[in-house]
Amino acid sequence: MAQGKNIKLHNKSNKPDNVVLKEHQIEEKCKEIEVLLPNFMRGFFSYLRGNVLPRTRYEYLRDIIFFCRYLISETGLTEADSPKEIKLAEFDRIKAVDVNMFIDYCRKYSVEEENQIVVYENGNKTLARKKSSLSVLFKQLYRDDLLSKNITDGFDPIRVPKAGEREIKALQDDEVMIMLDAVSSGTGLTPKEKSFWEKTKKRDKAILVLFLTYGLRLFELQQLNVSSFNFSRGEFKIYRKRDKEAVMPLNISATEVVLDYINNERKDDSELAEEHRDALFLSLQGKRMTERQIRELVKKYTSIGLGSSRKEGYSPHKLRATAATSLIGRGNSIYDVQELLDHEQVTTTQLYAAHKMNVKRDLVKDMEWEVERKENK
Repeated sequence: MAQGKNIKLHNKSNKPDNVVLKEHQIEEKCKEIEVLLPNFMRGFFSYLRGNVLPRTRYEYLRDIIFFCRYLISETGLTEADSPKEIKLAEFDRIKAVDVNMFIDYCRKYSVEEENQIVVYENGNKTLARKKSSLSVLFKQLYRDDLLSKNITDGFDPIRVPKAGEREIKALQDDEVMIMLDAVSSGTGLTPKEKSFWEKTKKRDKAILVLFLTYGLRLFELQQLNVSSFNFSRGEFKIYRKRDKEAVMPLNISATEVVLDYINNERKDDSELAEEHRDALFLSLQGKRMTERQIRELVKKYTSIGLGSSRKEGYSPHKLRATAATSLIGRGNSIYDVQELLDHEQVTTTQLYAAHKMNVKRDLVKDMEWEVERKENK
């Protein structure tokens, strides 16, 4: 991205400027990686632009440049000193076993920085994505007649639990209430956290209620604007993946907490830089909150609900799971919940229907062996 230059948008789409700007920023990050990679991958870059979402494209490119750097520093497969210098002939000599060794390397590796050594450890889900990135690359280069063979069939399988096999992590109703009490009263916060809470409690509560009510994705909430809300019509607008626009109805709780934040805590537009004046959720510095800031906020309050350490607090995605399980637990149709949460397949929503709130607790509540022993004495 051009350094020191202001970005002027000429936005003729229906998207808000901040959404267009966010997409532009991801596009620029992709370009920054692409110029560091070999020229023979240009067809692959074009394939990504037309076939995957911008965020996925960015993650694929990060995986691929990491692989290229691995080839240079950890193998004798190339004589290049930088990813850009890797030759097509060298890439054509890569075998499936070389990729499998790279994936194994990614399980745990260390990087020496100025004053420290950083140890990275990846689970199978991350490894599967890295394998997918390289599979797409090698298949596309083969389709473009740049490689003499398709080596992807030799890539080792990576065991990732199916969605139905994973324990769905979501807050129970009583934990939600504890969390909302904490954000309302400051209960459970450290003295330092409470000093910040005094300035942001209405904002924090609005964030949590929107996550819990609508099951929003993190980027959907982070990109909300004041102008996204039409209180007279009782609705607000969000922009989802695949350029989809959705209008969400406001209930009483969501209306109250958002208006309370806007009217009684959010800084006046006159105090804000122009680029942040429409942003709904602001940091203490008067800037649109980042995804990282929102993630840390959610971890803090969910940890109070869970009675756990801050590190073990839940992510915004688990509040999405909480919304799904709570909605289904209240008897709502899985098809209606699918529509609200924007699941592509109803089978995804059915996973939450299979996760019954308190089911394990209900199963064991009549198996109080020690209680019965004492009562029978």
